Amino acid sequence: MIKKIETAQTLLEALPYIKKYANETFVIKYGGSAQINPELKDKFAQDIILLYLVGIKPVIVHGGGNKINEMLDKLQIKSEFVDGMRVTDAQVMEVVEMVLSGNINKEITTLLNMHGAKALGITGKDANFITAIPKDNGKYGLVGEIVNIDSKVIQNLIDDKFIPVVAPIASGNEINHPGFNINADLAASKIAASLKARKIIFMTDIAGVMDKEKNLLTTLTQEEISNYKADGTIHGGMIPKVDACLEAVRGGVEKAHIIDGRVEHSILLEIFTSEGVGTVIKG
Repeated sequence: MIKKIETAQTLLEALPYIKKYANETFVIKYGGSAQINPELKDKFAQDIILLYLVGIKPVIVHGGGNKINEMLDKLQIKSEFVDGMRVTDAQVMEVVEMVLSGNINKEITTLLNMHGAKALGITGKDANFITAIPKDNGKYGLVGEIVNIDSKVIQNLIDDKFIPVVAPIASGNEINHPGFNINADLAASKIAASLKARKIIFMTDIAGVMDKEKNLLTTLTQEEISNYKADGTIHGGMIPKVDACLEAVRGGVEKAHIIDGRVEHSILLEIFTSEGVGTVIKG
């Protein structure tokens, strides 16, 4: 009986948030262990279906760097990294598109559909909804910098009750152009801003932004982020993550969240509980 009462209390705690976020758009960057571990994949799908059923409009943006590496190795195609970024030539771009669009994207849409959603996978090439130019004048080959997002394409899918699942590949907006490889975090933040989403959620393999004593920083402002970057608290791979969060909130997204995708149902815990489980970056 005590367990049943606790379950009821959990549901009641979630109720104000369900009311608050009904009909709001959430963009979720899906990556890390949650995208690889079979059990976490299933929990992720359950979370998305619950959001969908209570009236929240989820948009999924995914990466896939590990699987791209595996396929390049399998095909014995060498790729180099400059400034931590994969230099993408036409041959590598072909593999990137094959893995992101043909493999991972369809796996996610199938998973969501099997759980009862109406998910539809697309890339930025579809309807030219993401267009880009070469980043840093082509320093990284076919790595792109987004110049335009036609949010109507995604909005039309949402209005038709679909869950859009987006692979971060952009159109070069030229005949026979192979397309551009886009950083998934930045693609998610740009898409969230274009949709004026209520929230953007980044699933990672870390609890959130940590201080120097490894304590979780539950909330951050732009000024605090600048200070933490300056003193080295925020460093390495966390810098592009918080930069993507800042880009989203500057673009009109109310809050950006960095959560640990290794925790089962971390999306629900972050959204529907007062404590949350990750770091919130406010505009």
